[in-house]
Amino acid sequence: MRINEKYHLTYCTNIHAGGDWEETFTSLKQHLPKIKNSVSPNDAFGLGLRLSNTASLELDDGQLQDFKHWLSENDCYVFTMNGFPYGNFHGEPVKDQVHVPDWTTGNRLDYTLRLFKQLDFLAPEGMECGISTSPVSYKHWFDSDSEKQQAFAKGAEKMVKVALELYKIEKASGRYMHLDVEPEPDGFLENTQEVIDYYKDYLVPEAIKAFEPFQFSMEKTEELLKRYITICYDVCHFALAYEAPNVTFEKFKAANINVGKIQVSAALKIMYNSDKEEELWDTLAQFNEPVYLHQVTEMVNGKVKTYNDLPIVLEKKAPFKELRSHFHVPIFLKDYGLLQSTQDQIVKVLDYLKDNFVSNHIEVETYTWDVLPNELKVPITESIARELDWMKSRLK
Repeated sequence: MRINEKYHLTYCTNIHAGGDWEETFTSLKQHLPKIKNSVSPNDAFGLGLRLSNTASLELDDGQLQDFKHWLSENDCYVFTMNGFPYGNFHGEPVKDQVHVPDWTTGNRLDYTLRLFKQLDFLAPEGMECGISTSPVSYKHWFDSDSEKQQAFAKGAEKMVKVALELYKIEKASGRYMHLDVEPEPDGFLENTQEVIDYYKDYLVPEAIKAFEPFQFSMEKTEELLKRYITICYDVCHFALAYEAPNVTFEKFKAANINVGKIQVSAALKIMYNSDKEEELWDTLAQFNEPVYLHQVTEMVNGKVKTYNDLPIVLEKKAPFKELRSHFHVPIFLKDYGLLQSTQDQIVKVLDYLKDNFVSNHIEVETYTWDVLPNELKVPITESIARELDWMKSRLK
């Protein structure tokens, strides 16, 4: 939905079941009209669509046309997609397989280019659009620095092919679309500096080669690359990097790196309490579930230390001052009994947006409703509406 004619605010439909197109469309028909009527009864509602590779392959031209017609009938539209999860995202272990296939593969490239064609068809004419994607690959799959460097290079080569295609689309039709790379814990890109280095060391040099037939200057080529390859700033992920939003945004601005989408999400925050240590560990253990990867980070001697999943921390129960866990909890709650959330980081982002433009695409992304502890579960439609209303009141 539009907020102050400045922002498109939505939620990501990766919260709903969507292994194939039939399941995806059934979920949307069940939930989307109710959510729209609750949060945007009188205005069109923009959607953050998630299509698995299977669902995307099944969407032929006729089905795409039918879906677009259904969206119009329900006063909805699509302006952004989540192209990070490739396969099934519910009901079975996902863990590090959420990165499969990574950007070293042709399958990831093909999937992403197909999504852009579908997004271009679905979105209202002339509207800016974007697709978020994985941060190249997953660090723990590679044993040596040379292997990682090769993977970085392959990933950059394929992302630049996307940039080249998006340039051609905009040149032909005027439609501006961007690929929003999403840093996250244990991804190849985790923090601000790693993003800046990736552009400098891999993306820009690769773009200079790929755009050479157009005979642009190096400055023009870099400008085009950064127009089409942007960043998806997930508030939860950068909170786990212990990086203040204003610092990250200012560093990106200085490097001329654009943020294509802000994903609004909150992580679990665990503050040490010596009087209730065992109770703290017992409470945190309620969030240990087998579907998603829940990395845990802590600041140790000025550096971020990452544990690649929650069970590691629960087994060691080592002393700590503050831990943050990659578990997307509802954004409208600040406290979870003995635990807290990083909602304060969302508030800092919103404070920064009051005086600074970062992105006009804002997407709430709490996808863990099915695996939350029982006392935190409420009907999905009600939960999504509550999150969007919480955001609306603050953006206005």
